[in-house]
Amino acid sequence: MKETIVRNYLEIKYINALIESKAPDFECSINLVKPDDFQINKFFYKNVGKNHSWTDRLVWTEADWIKYSSDPKVETYIFKVKNDLAGYFELIFHLDSQEIEIAYFGLLEEYHKKKLGGYLLSTAIKKSFEKKDIKRVWVHTCTLDHKNALKNYLARGMKIYKKEIVEI
Repeated sequence: MKETIVRNYLEIKYINALIESKAPDFECSINLVKPDDFQINKFFYKNVGKNHSWTDRLVWTEADWIKYSSDPKVETYIFKVKNDLAGYFELIFHLDSQEIEIAYFGLLEEYHKKKLGGYLLSTAIKKSFEKKDIKRVWVHTCTLDHKNALKNYLARGMKIYKKEIVEI
């Protein structure tokens, strides 16, 4: 059985275009994972992605995960509420085009419906523009992702620049 998926590509070209979501009024933190820890990337990929058909990396070996997470062009940030893991995002630096891709982004299921996605995305965009000479930050999302994903990207000031329909 075929399923029709709509994929949207979004971008933001200036930090001034960011419509920032306010920080939660409870203890939380967002920090770069250093030293690199492939287990963090793998954990979030599996647990955030399990309800959104994230499957391409499920066949990766430990060596694949290590190679990816230790690539100097990749940064992984984890979001904690108090001391509990709540979400993450991965940034990939495309230095040749002076762009940053928000490659993966999401919250663990128990942190949905708490108004945290906007704050996490605002932070991902701000962290991206902290890098020198970045011309744009981009992401893609599809109809398999969380039902509020596209709304969140648009609410933060990102604009759709490409749309495609894919049959799977």
